[in-house]
Amino acid sequence: IVNGLVGLLASGGSTNHTIHLVAIAEAAGIRINWDDFSELSAVVPLLAKVYPNGQADVNHFQAAGGIPVLMRELLKAGLLHEDVTTIADGGLSRYLEEPWLDGAHLRMRPAAEKSHDTEVLGSIDAPFSPSGGIQLMDGNLGRAIVKTSAVKPEHQVIRAPAAVFRSQHEVVEAFQAGQLERDVIVVVQHQGPAANGMPELHKLTPSLGVLQDKGFKVALVTDGRMSGASGKVTAAIQVSPECAAGGMLARVQDGDPMIVDATTGELRVEVDDATLGAREPAPCPDSEFGVGRELFAGFRQRVRSAEEGASSLIGASA
Repeated sequence: IVNGLVGLLASGGSTNHTIHLVAIAEAAGIRINWDDFSELSAVVPLLAKVYPNGQADVNHFQAAGGIPVLMRELLKAGLLHEDVTTIADGGLSRYLEEPWLDGAHLRMRPAAEKSHDTEVLGSIDAPFSPSGGIQLMDGNLGRAIVKTSAVKPEHQVIRAPAAVFRSQHEVVEAFQAGQLERDVIVVVQHQGPAANGMPELHKLTPSLGVLQDKGFKVALVTDGRMSGASGKVTAAIQVSPECAAGGMLARVQDGDPMIVDATTGELRVEVDDATLGAREPAPCPDSEFGVGRELFAGFRQRVRSAEEGASSLIGASA
């Protein structure tokens, strides 16, 4: 499990794994949470510059040396546990080999010892970043994850008024109508696992990126997920507790001053606790009926928070 976390951070992989790895670990009787991701991120360097952290794709990564070179660098730095049991007997050192065809025979040989393209695959001595780029966010809205590996430092601290939406489609419509041409923290409520199953919010990235390119201070806060493609805009995602579970994010309103600071991990709406607590939470849009949603009612009732793995198989949150 620790090796999996290190691999995620060193490769700049998807924030989906901050949910999936938690669920996998718990199924094995191991408890991890976002503190573990954040603490490891502080000491595991980013060694791969692959989309969305760069222009290269997985084919470029493989041509640069791929997984064997990445693992060799991590092992050299003592950042992986080599003595583990895998489907390839012999520990992680077996993964420093590569298969090749010798005529009709499949054989193994030592893989590359260093990167063939240091613009795509770096080294422990020359990483793309000294940290893995996943930061735990915390504040009066709850806990969240932000991925900073593709976000420039000048875009990592955003203080701006909130613009509140109930779906990514509403955000895109507001963008196209020119209603977001300002410093803004876009808040998308009720996108968590208990609300609508946590759909991929990939449609938000292009619109918010355009606003940022125009010089506006822009961030996103949501209890939904954005996979690895959160990209160049600071996005505090997977806010837990989610809106449907009574999370304070449901009480944020248009115009509320907010701060999203990916350098310190501060996630806050700057409204006093009494005012925030007295507000009626925004109702959850109808996500229970139509197109087969009825079949998944039991899952929504039992599902755990994003930080707990968003699983309905292990049992509902206490």
